Amino acid sequence: MPSASANYRTLLRTSGAAAFFLPAAVGRLGIAMTGVGIVWLVHARTGSYAAAGLVTGGFAVADAVAGPQIGRLVDRFGQARVLPFALGAHAGAVALLLAGAVPDIVAGVLVGATLPQLGALSAARWSALLYGERAVALPTAFALEALANGVSYLAGPALVSVLGAAGRPSAGVLVAAVLVVGGGLALTAQRRTTPPLTSHAERRHAGRALLRSAFLRQVALGLTLGVFFGAMQVSVTAYAVGRGTPDAAAPLYFAANCTNVVGGWAYGAWRHGGSPRRHQAAAAAGLALASLPLTILDAPLAIGATLALTGLAVPVLLILTSVLTESSVPRAVLTQAFTWGNSASAAGIAVAAAVAGRVVDAGGAHGGFGVVAGAAVAMTVLALGGLRDSSAAEDERP
Repeated sequence: MPSASANYRTLLRTSGAAAFFLPAAVGRLGIAMTGVGIVWLVHARTGSYAAAGLVTGGFAVADAVAGPQIGRLVDRFGQARVLPFALGAHAGAVALLLAGAVPDIVAGVLVGATLPQLGALSAARWSALLYGERAVALPTAFALEALANGVSYLAGPALVSVLGAAGRPSAGVLVAAVLVVGGGLALTAQRRTTPPLTSHAERRHAGRALLRSAFLRQVALGLTLGVFFGAMQVSVTAYAVGRGTPDAAAPLYFAANCTNVVGGWAYGAWRHGGSPRRHQAAAAAGLALASLPLTILDAPLAIGATLALTGLAVPVLLILTSVLTESSVPRAVLTQAFTWGNSASAAGIAVAAAVAGRVVDAGGAHGGFGVVAGAAVAMTVLALGGLRDSSAAEDERP
């Protein structure tokens, strides 16, 4: 089997691939910083994790609701025509949040509603670029996307936490916006790899695929992944601050997301063979087993080691969710399908941020880690349920 490095190098040498992947990766780093940045900023203003969770929840709900609508516009009009408007609106919303010109919850909602779905746009470009005989390379492409996601969530929250601990919580939100807008504009400039547009009749007919059980299962898994991420953001920050060492949040995020990168890289090399559904169920079960100790552990080293274990499973779940989503819907609604997955994750973050914030205020960080573990168990149940579906046609492109 070729090495992972060779696989990824070959993929990025595909004409036009690196030119769209790298800007999207830069923008994704900003996206990874935004939610945590809002937590730090609002907590600094109010002194309440419940308030910070509420604003972050509003941000995520708006992202969840607006994302598929933006995706539908992209499928209809193309990335180059829609993305610049979304980026301009996002920059304005972030300016309102930083200036405090409107209530934080209103600004948070506006930031979420205008956040561009750069990951979905990049995934759609991979699908278009590798269509047909080259589709066998799609799992490697999605592994590369997961690596970009892992690096983003390795560096992004850690950077925001460092800025927050240094007394500059607003800087995290500002840097995030610069990366999102800059990366998005650079992606817009790469018109050669923009997915081709389809007719209205094709989109209307293809839209029925969004109601199929194979796709809806992946949306549900995205939702529970969002709960996992949202509760983890609040809980890790609360754990570090509660011990009187807010600067400890950065290395804890690093521990989880460093292994996230390793796990995604390894799966990109080993992915050939076996059922994607079985891999998904195994990864979800592993995540659940790794998450449960967080509810009782207290020592920083033990918490960090456990977070590192959870990071191994997360990228595998992200890769397989993309693979099974791409195989379950027609190309005419592919951007919408990816954005629905992202939106489900955002909705999960919204629920978790609000719930975990209140749980942490009431019972400390370990209560928040209980929400994390519960989400991992729910993912396992969903993935195991997918194994009972005997229809192989659900996992094939219509």
